[in-house]
Amino acid sequence: MERFDIAVIGGGPAGAATAIRAARSGARVVVVEKGPHGRDKVCGDGLTPRAVAALQELEIPMDDAHRIAGLRMIAGKQVRELPWPDTGRFPSHGAVWPRRRLDAALIDAAVEAGADVRFEVSGEPVVDGRSGRVTGISTPHGGIEADLVVAATGAPGAVARALGAERDPNEPFGLAIRAYVESPRHDDEHLEACLTIRDPRGTWVPGYGWMFPCGDGTVNIGVGALSTMKGFKGLNLNHLLDSYRGLVTDTWDIGPNLERPRAWRLPMSAVKRHGPGWVAIGDAAGLVNPMNGEGIDYGLESGMLAADLFLDDPATAPDRYDELIGERFDGFLRTGRRFAFLIGHPWLMRTGLRFAVGTQQIADITLQVMGNLVDSETPGAAGWTMRAADRTLAAVDPVLRKTRARA
Repeated sequence: MERFDIAVIGGGPAGAATAIRAARSGARVVVVEKGPHGRDKVCGDGLTPRAVAALQELEIPMDDAHRIAGLRMIAGKQVRELPWPDTGRFPSHGAVWPRRRLDAALIDAAVEAGADVRFEVSGEPVVDGRSGRVTGISTPHGGIEADLVVAATGAPGAVARALGAERDPNEPFGLAIRAYVESPRHDDEHLEACLTIRDPRGTWVPGYGWMFPCGDGTVNIGVGALSTMKGFKGLNLNHLLDSYRGLVTDTWDIGPNLERPRAWRLPMSAVKRHGPGWVAIGDAAGLVNPMNGEGIDYGLESGMLAADLFLDDPATAPDRYDELIGERFDGFLRTGRRFAFLIGHPWLMRTGLRFAVGTQQIADITLQVMGNLVDSETPGAAGWTMRAADRTLAAVDPVLRKTRARA
């Protein structure tokens, strides 16, 4: 039986961030990743300024990423091109970095820091039947004991079920699909998000379509939708992507898909994110912004936080992690989930999203929300607006849930 201080299940950005942070401080860390080195993760590839800040904190060189100056938001005929704000907390630029390269850069940094990274190896938590404490992980090659097990497994699966950390069935979730296309605008300096999209039958979809320029001759094109829409279970993502493609083919001069479009699920809640001997981070903890489907920045931050708290005091790390993550993100993410129920009503969605870009002041706030730049520490209009929205939506939440669109 091998023994480590920390065992991480999953070698994506969140798991790699934990490994980098802990191993650099001398902790013995093992990471098991079921995919090969350089494996692809289906994603939009966009990095917010918040994500860039986290990568800078981890000292990850970003020479291979395409720098992004801001966000172009489209709602109906209204178009606003907004630079990322200079908040003082985060840099005033984002990036697009395809996940094959981003994930490889992060896991290579974990190896360089001294973490024992094992590719093409699956892992499951080992739970003591008497105490309920997680004592390590099991792998096809044998067991590993650890003082802390970190679940960095993305969308809920076997690991989440073993820990009781599944998605809350009463909360919304998302589905998304993306492809890569060639475009002469591959080096555009803005992400583009169309907030008003419809499926081929003309049904308004709570979600958005995106064009994320990769700077390498290609653009990541995709669409995402929330489970709060009527007919969600019958939604054909390939048809929705084709419908969105029709809106952007001329303006982006795009060619055919370079590979088969791939879809994925976006968890936006978790029943639990910690317990004796374990924590869940990133997507596995439901840390995904319901208003844009983004979670890389939260994954990096939660991974670093889990490592820092363990290094400070292994015994209290899980409880303190849950408390600090809650203080930092729960209010904003709760508001986002309630907003998802709101825009599940098409007439409210059309009105609300056009209002979101209707004036410069409101568009600036929308930009910070879409950029994951809002949390419990956000000052100014954006922070005040989200806190007010949290209180307002809390009052109408029972009505929104009762009248939610049913599939």
